[in-house]
Amino acid sequence: MSELVTTAAAAEGETAGHENPPLLEVRDLVKHFPIRKGLFSRVVAQVQAVDGISFNIRAGETLGLVGESGCGKTTAGRTILKLIEPTSGSVRFRGEEVFDKSGDDLRRMRRKMQIIFQDPYASLNPRMTIGAIVGEGIAIHQLAKDRRDQRDRVASLLEKVGLSPEYMNRYPHEFSGGQRQRIGVARALAVEPEIIVCDEAVSALDVSIQAQIINLLQTLQEELGLAYLFIAHDLAVVEHISHRVAVMYLGRIVEVAESDELYANPQHPYTQCLLSAIPTVDASARRARVILEGDVPTPINPPSGCRFHTRCPVATPDCSRQDPPAIVTGPDHETSCLLVGEDGTAPLVTPQS
Repeated sequence: MSELVTTAAAAEGETAGHENPPLLEVRDLVKHFPIRKGLFSRVVAQVQAVDGISFNIRAGETLGLVGESGCGKTTAGRTILKLIEPTSGSVRFRGEEVFDKSGDDLRRMRRKMQIIFQDPYASLNPRMTIGAIVGEGIAIHQLAKDRRDQRDRVASLLEKVGLSPEYMNRYPHEFSGGQRQRIGVARALAVEPEIIVCDEAVSALDVSIQAQIINLLQTLQEELGLAYLFIAHDLAVVEHISHRVAVMYLGRIVEVAESDELYANPQHPYTQCLLSAIPTVDASARRARVILEGDVPTPINPPSGCRFHTRCPVATPDCSRQDPPAIVTGPDHETSCLLVGEDGTAPLVTPQS
């Protein structure tokens, strides 16, 4: 990811962000999917995809939400936007409860809360032109005075994301994956949002194209003051774009901290294991690789106590019995681990001999 720009402006955003009230507040968010069987579709179990997560996002800030596949991060992002109905919990945007909204009220709120999907091929309607795709939200929310104004807005949006306005009459199949994702960014920007959920927005792209899209997102953030919930499994990507990072495991957030702090001082054993897998050419920054044993447990029947204890290299018997609370270990740094002290001392995970 050497092509990624550095974020001096992002560092300024971190400092300013602490003085601002949260733009988005997520509290105790739960999403369980029922498993039904039998003639009467009786509920026999629940998939605990998201199980009580909480975090804030400030205006102009990027929160990276990372974890292995199946940890619930995509479900969390879609539930926050009420694309999926929540089981319980609260999501407040500018102080208003998202889950209380429906119909026109929800549509008006969603205008300020957009999403960029993972698959740039499946997320665009192949029967619509690029102009129609980008302009659809403008028409729905009546943001243009007339058709000419809408066309001018679409042309400006395409230029803003690095595409020619001449592409308006073309169809999605005529574009590469990176170009399609730029179209997805333009579609999200069309309704003038304040926060965008980037759901694995670069994971389907080549590394060089990933860097271009991330640089674009950072530029747009600086120009428009956007906030992002950046969902990903690649910590190397998240490091470059995020002001803060939340690490998710099996439906729960186990650690959240400012980006520099998390990468320099990971406290939860799971975070340490994830960071050890990041490849680097800098020998002085290279961590000893820790291979996690076993598979991720099923979210249908997650382990008792700390959900990571079945794979944790430093787990104790108490870890299987007690559900670890979130401990504040420093400024804007919280960790859910019984072995982490309030002074921030944490067990160091080392490779097994």
